[in-house]
Amino acid sequence: MAKDKPTKIASKKHLARLERERRQTQLITFIAVGIVVIIVGLIGYGILNETVLKTLQPVVTVNGESVNMHVFQARVRVARQQYVDQYMQYYQLAQMFGIDPTTDTSMSQTLNQIQSQLADPALVGQQVIDDITNDLIIRQYAKANGIVVSATDVDKAIQDAFGYYPEGTPSPTPTSAPITFPTWSATQYALMTPTTPPTLAPTVASPTQTLGPTGTATSIPSLTPTATPYTLTGFQGRIKEGLSFYAKLGMSEADFRNIFFESNLFRTRVSDIVTANVTHEQEQVWARHILVADEATALSIRAELLAGADFATLAAAQSTDTSTKTTGGDLGWFGKGKMVAEFETAAFSLKVGEISQPVQTTFGWHIIQVLGHEIRPLTDTEYKAAVTAAFNQWLTDQRNGAKIVVSDNWNANTPILPSLDSAFADMYATATALAKQAPQQGTPTP
Repeated sequence: MAKDKPTKIASKKHLARLERERRQTQLITFIAVGIVVIIVGLIGYGILNETVLKTLQPVVTVNGESVNMHVFQARVRVARQQYVDQYMQYYQLAQMFGIDPTTDTSMSQTLNQIQSQLADPALVGQQVIDDITNDLIIRQYAKANGIVVSATDVDKAIQDAFGYYPEGTPSPTPTSAPITFPTWSATQYALMTPTTPPTLAPTVASPTQTLGPTGTATSIPSLTPTATPYTLTGFQGRIKEGLSFYAKLGMSEADFRNIFFESNLFRTRVSDIVTANVTHEQEQVWARHILVADEATALSIRAELLAGADFATLAAAQSTDTSTKTTGGDLGWFGKGKMVAEFETAAFSLKVGEISQPVQTTFGWHIIQVLGHEIRPLTDTEYKAAVTAAFNQWLTDQRNGAKIVVSDNWNANTPILPSLDSAFADMYATATALAKQAPQQGTPTP
């Protein structure tokens, strides 16, 4: 029988070494696993931060209420898309009429202005920051004053915007009655010479009448266009297309309803309240002026006028205001806020017929004569402008009294797309695809 191998007896020293090695291996394993976990965690956090956390960070906070990065970025993309669309419309219009945008002054100025806006993301971003701030201020005022916009209100606003009227097409809003201005006074007849055409509003005929060859009023026949059927299915299809388009810009359906329609309804209702005191009439003056480069010339002209010289003749001969010198320096009627402060102050302080001392502004030296000073009714355009000015002033006052905090990182996170480059690329790609689909010259079409 073979003898058994002797059992190796490990010493305490050997056992201690094995235990030490085991612990070292375990430690290395833990460290390696920890490093992997940290790396994966950092990568995951980076992805999470870019896709979720960053979009939830507040960009604008007004009196404790915030709008996050997601809404800000979506609104910037929409604003950029609107600029791109506007640019492409002008560009294609120029092509249609054979206009060279590089040589046509008006067209090139418009296109360059839009291009400059898109070239600097901060400009569009700041506009959106201001819009968001105003929106929060308006909503806070509405909440404090019981102004509510319901989901039904938003639904109706969307239907109106898309031209869908389930209860029938609304009746057109009647136009305002023609405005009748006062006739000239004897003083004004004495001041005005035959060489100076009067600046009075033309007589407004009835909107349902026009002048025939004999000068008498003839009725215009009422034309009723044939309505194109617009069903609920068609309306829903257009809404779906619109939502699909804005989804590409990062805007959800809730954003679409909130930004485009709910905000506008709040703005309109708040504006109606805060501008309720804007009157339909305004203190105005009718004035003419002669503009020169220095005070000495202005004093000389004033002396000639006081000696009996004709104002219109001197304006045509010496005024540097090319827009009014051919009409005797006539500026027409204007209210406060239309002219530079120094000119306005002088004009509104003069009596009818009085000739001013030389008035200095950034344009030069003015000799002013007031031809009329009265309370006058505003036209629809003037009234709307007055309402807009009053509402903008209210917004400015509210902003000055609000606690507004804007995030420091909004500029770094402002989208730079859509861009004109991508728009032109899409246009050329579409043109190429259409060219390939078109039949070759000489090939009969089916």
